[in-house]
Amino acid sequence: MAWHLGRLAGFDLETTGPDPLTARIVTACIVQLGGQQPTVAANWLTNVDGEEIPAGAAAVHGISTEKARTEGVPLKEAVGEILAGLTQVILAGVPIVAMNARYDVTLLDREAERFGLAPLPASPVIDPFVIDKQVDRYRSGKRTLTALCQHYDVRLDGAHSADADAVAACRVAWRQATRYPQLAAMTLDELHAAQVGWAAEQAASLQEHFRKKDPAAVVEGAWPLIPRQREATS
Repeated sequence: MAWHLGRLAGFDLETTGPDPLTARIVTACIVQLGGQQPTVAANWLTNVDGEEIPAGAAAVHGISTEKARTEGVPLKEAVGEILAGLTQVILAGVPIVAMNARYDVTLLDREAERFGLAPLPASPVIDPFVIDKQVDRYRSGKRTLTALCQHYDVRLDGAHSADADAVAACRVAWRQATRYPQLAAMTLDELHAAQVGWAAEQAASLQEHFRKKDPAAVVEGAWPLIPRQREATS
């Protein structure tokens, strides 16, 4: 059976900022859907470990510092539960679907490191962002989740909430597999390995473009996880 006809696990974080090495988790969602089974979702709102949520980030996801501190669970507790939930999914053989997975997977990894928690086991990841840039590389315009939902005719209710984004990412991945049979024909391991190469090529191309104006520009090519060792030696 093709992977997109089975169970998928959407994963999304809403956070305090754009840098996955330093941002903190505000909300998170893991949603399992498809495979002719009921949709099951788990959601978290954290206290952000007492940190302030910048106004710009709050404007995107709608969670204020006050709301997080009043209603959120301790961040360490949430990170542990998120890791446990994803590990359970992985051990069940269900692929993780994450839009721009490099960001979410790396950010969760760094939160685990801060709290001394075990990292996620290796697992196939499906990233609609990387896939879209590969299969339709010359299309102009944005490649945000909202833009991809419009392009692939996927409904997106409540953009920039973790649960809505996680569901939408799975729907986009499903549409990609139905539109491009070569994706559906791959095993999950083959698709994951292909995305590793595609992401590296995409980063190298973007870096080359940026270096026309800034010779020192660097674009991260590791996917879906920026290695801790690289950060430590950089």
